[in-house]
Amino acid sequence: MEIVINKAVIDGEITANPSKSAMQRALAAALLAEGKSVIHNLGLSDDGRAALGVVQALGADVHVEGSVAEVVSQGIRPRASVIHCGEAGLCMRMFTPIAALYDGQLTISGTGSLLNRPMHFFEEVLPRLGVSCQSRSGFPPLQIKGPLHPADITVDGSLSSQFLTGLLMAYGACASGVSIQVQELKSKEYVDLTLQIMDSFGVKVEREGYALFSFPRKQTYRPTTYTVEGDWSGAAFLLVAGAIAGRVTLRHLSRQSAQPDRAITQALYQAGAFLIWDDDRLTVQHHELRGFDFDATDCPDLFPPLVALASHCKGTTRLLGVQRLTHKESDRGKTLQEEFGKMGIDIQLAGNEMIIKGGKIKPATVFSHHDHRIAMATAVAALAGSGEVTVQHAEAVNKSYPEFWQHLSQIGGKIRSVPSKVMS
Repeated sequence: MEIVINKAVIDGEITANPSKSAMQRALAAALLAEGKSVIHNLGLSDDGRAALGVVQALGADVHVEGSVAEVVSQGIRPRASVIHCGEAGLCMRMFTPIAALYDGQLTISGTGSLLNRPMHFFEEVLPRLGVSCQSRSGFPPLQIKGPLHPADITVDGSLSSQFLTGLLMAYGACASGVSIQVQELKSKEYVDLTLQIMDSFGVKVEREGYALFSFPRKQTYRPTTYTVEGDWSGAAFLLVAGAIAGRVTLRHLSRQSAQPDRAITQALYQAGAFLIWDDDRLTVQHHELRGFDFDATDCPDLFPPLVALASHCKGTTRLLGVQRLTHKESDRGKTLQEEFGKMGIDIQLAGNEMIIKGGKIKPATVFSHHDHRIAMATAVAALAGSGEVTVQHAEAVNKSYPEFWQHLSQIGGKIRSVPSKVMS
């Protein structure tokens, strides 16, 4: 699918789509909690559907009606020998240790870009917990055989906090008198989100900052009713749209959220946009924008909307954390440089830094690289451009935010769908 975006004045109000990060964690906790859990405000992005499929494949009965899911679990009782994670990196990294609680052999697989995302962490760590693990030279699929036996371990947190999330959730089901020590943890606040959801399902983890997580006694996940909060990752794009092209209000956003992407508000403040909070409603309004400095090391998913914002800022913007972008759905640092370059924006990559010179978005045809956040970033930037921008493979947004094009149109975006052209 191709989407054409024209210059538009943004003015509207939208309910933020559900957080796929919170939803997937809640589904994992519901799987580990024997009994019936109810999850409200369910999101049905591709990644969300993948998590639902994994939970069912690992033994839970799942009934979805509208935006509500009932999960009835009797523990880890796999219905299949191959567990499919789609293209969802969190699914594979979180559910692999959980699946390893099972006393038997399983294959954890995926499709598309997920097959090129490094998983060597598991080959290094799981054998120390009694789980055999083999991969395709450090990449999926993974062949594991449990059961997992919690032990005192030290792990590397520099590649992704999602590996730690999986271990924490698995330990929560059976660990006693052991701890996990973590070195160089990135995306720390995603771990806060994990711990919050574990707590909601009755499992408390003792901690010393982000370096030591302890399980002094055995605990049991308890079934509960959980409501998924609004997604800051998706909201960031619409908030940037308001900052560069008018005014937008997002409902169902929590100021106290553990989602690290709520840091988009800091960047918007620094850039000069107007922000107004009213309970769970955040309004962002355009004002003269200026270049800013921002460290996105712990919130790397913000790079695409930050680049869209920086493109319309007077002066130069510097973003730190580029090294976190290599193993996403695309190599996002290079992809952002290439696609925004087509629209006339100069982006330089220097080690761990990205330097963006604000300018004027010109007409262009850009390629999403099948990366949901690239599709959304280029579209948002085009709202205040000088002519039509065509986004190829715009359906990539379905991975995280299938309502994106509809929501963008509802707040005033001038967009239209055109038949896809065959790419050489």
